[in-house]
Amino acid sequence: MPEQITKYPDITLRVLKGAGAVCAEGAPQKILTQCPATRFCALPTGELCIYGIDEIKSMTQISASEIAAAVAPESQSDASPLFATWWVAGAVLGAGLITGFVFGNYRKKR
Repeated sequence: MPEQITKYPDITLRVLKGAGAVCAEGAPQKILTQCPATRFCALPTGELCIYGIDEIKSMTQISASEIAAAVAPESQSDASPLFATWWVAGAVLGAGLITGFVFGNYRKKR
């Protein structure tokens, strides 16, 4: 059963109650057992747990890293390739310098 994130959890609970859901009234929690009772809704077809934005860290089905990847995917994917690019460029530059010194010393001795 789903956990839901909303900016307005109290309004969402009111709307669900108006549609016939039993919310924050001590309904038995069969699947979403970790959901706070004040955020739990039971419907004939399933259960919902309604979280506010400030409660995301309490969710059990979605991790903070999954949310971050969905909200700002470019910030997670940009860090590693940038580091890898600089690292490779540094390695190539270092190898070029060492090769230059080796060949320079070899030519001097001849």
